[in-house]
Amino acid sequence: MWNFGSRMGTLMLVYTLFKKFFPHHLQLYLEKFFRKSVSFIYPYVEVTFDEFSGERFKRSEAYLKIKTYLSDKSSASAKRLKANVEKDCQSVVLTMDYNEEVRDEFQGIKVWWSAERTLPNSQRISWYPDDDEKRSYKLTVHRRHRELITQSYISHVLKEGKEIATKNRQRKLYSNNPSQDWHGYRRSKWSSVPFEHPATFDTLEMDANLKEEIKNDLIKFSAAKDYYVRIGKAWKRGYLLYGPPGTGKSSMIATMVNLLDYDVYDLELTAVKENAELRRLLLDTSNKSVVVIEDINCSLDLTGQREKKTKKDRKDDDGLDPITKTVKEYEKKESKVTLSGLLNCIDGLWSSCGGERIIIFTTNHVEKLDPALIRRGRMDKHIELSYCCFDAFKVLANNYLEIDSHSLFDEIETLFEGNQNDSS
Repeated sequence: MWNFGSRMGTLMLVYTLFKKFFPHHLQLYLEKFFRKSVSFIYPYVEVTFDEFSGERFKRSEAYLKIKTYLSDKSSASAKRLKANVEKDCQSVVLTMDYNEEVRDEFQGIKVWWSAERTLPNSQRISWYPDDDEKRSYKLTVHRRHRELITQSYISHVLKEGKEIATKNRQRKLYSNNPSQDWHGYRRSKWSSVPFEHPATFDTLEMDANLKEEIKNDLIKFSAAKDYYVRIGKAWKRGYLLYGPPGTGKSSMIATMVNLLDYDVYDLELTAVKENAELRRLLLDTSNKSVVVIEDINCSLDLTGQREKKTKKDRKDDDGLDPITKTVKEYEKKESKVTLSGLLNCIDGLWSSCGGERIIIFTTNHVEKLDPALIRRGRMDKHIELSYCCFDAFKVLANNYLEIDSHSLFDEIETLFEGNQNDSS
């Protein structure tokens, strides 16, 4: 492949000299001649797959699948590798380093893959440079095989990459990082740890009928892609979990995640500075994921109203010492997410950027939430998690004591029924 290096170098030298000494009005003709010469001498086609698409808003699924596909080939043939630890530090995944190249073969045709990185022009110091780097994979193949590669090989790579990723997948729990720390350095949007919560519907302590209803609803949603396409709606579903503290809202979330085998994104709204940042965070979540906002009534003031500052408030602020005043101003800057901004992200135009997502709100005080936030169609299913019932008690007895039946169960069931009647 690289036998043309010397000829290309000579041509580049000639081009530079001509461009320097030729009059300006002749340079356009020279550039056109140079492009034709390169096309004639260099018989290869190059296809670039960038990491981000849509002005870096959304991570490219093709890039991730190619990265997974090339991981095995990189470990076998690449000379410079990058090592990443996966699956709770039990295995190491090797990928080729930047500016490295590996060869692949498809139906007797040789192709070359290279990993490339473009560093930012900015000279500022940052502990988190990954946000500014532009990464991509470049596929090079002889132009006589162009049709086969573009029509068959790329599809083969994406399919194989998806299958490998599914096989080796480790579910993760993500949490969002503040966009900047006190020193102004950028952070990555999400950090993650392996998600290994053992909760299942068999071990979930709640009413058996409600448990079955929720389970069937989740399974129906996960298989409803064609339905959502047919009715013209984004493939997502909202769940509102409400009830007193300690009634199993977090356990319910873990159970739902384990049933569907989705990743979890624990979104802390108080760490989000503005609506635009919230939009970028949600766009950076993957398909087959659950986005959770716990205790949403405590996260931010999402009433959609901004109280006007009175004269007394302004006078009090003017009387503060400079440090206290600066801290108060910083805290106000940290909470610019509005109700309309949140609704647009979870149920507006931006919610259609991705599919197979579940959004879960939890609260101990459902009466304090804005009706627009939890209306049916936005939070499609409202699930009340109350105190223990007899079905939940039997699951608890089985989980903790491994008791399926007992002579006192009838008496305990009667006590539960009596307590429910007294409550009503």
